[in-house]
Amino acid sequence: MEFSESIKQLRKDNKLTQEQLASKLHVTRQAISNWENNKNLPDIEILIEIATTFHISLDQLILGGNDMNKMTEKLIEDGNTGRSAKMNLIVTVIGGFLMLGGLACFIIKSLSVEYIDAQGILHENFFLIPVGLAFLATGILVIVVTLTAYLYNKKRLSK
Repeated sequence: MEFSESIKQLRKDNKLTQEQLASKLHVTRQAISNWENNKNLPDIEILIEIATTFHISLDQLILGGNDMNKMTEKLIEDGNTGRSAKMNLIVTVIGGFLMLGGLACFIIKSLSVEYIDAQGILHENFFLIPVGLAFLATGILVIVVTLTAYLYNKKRLSK
């Protein structure tokens, strides 16, 4: 059973008008009408309030049986979107730290003292330049790939 049918049936079984149900849930009558006409879906907080009001489980309210309906698909999509956004943020922060590490290598190299000891051996932190370049390149690559994946997912979800 679709969520729209479930909410309408629950309301009628409890002899409530749309206005009365809206008042109980602290939403507008239009919101109830939109849910019942399958125009949009409530947020998770409202779903919990509906389940509590009618003394039914969230599973029964959301799933309405064994079939996956639009509400279930929306909740799964919202969860995936949230996890994806969190992962993008973490990876972007890692890319930023890699770039900062590369800049730190260049700063250390510019501030380090180069000298020749008594045996004629040159002491220099020459390795900091390629290490700094590697960090910078890796950080930029990580951020570009993350941004590309974000834009691709945003475009895919908007279809």
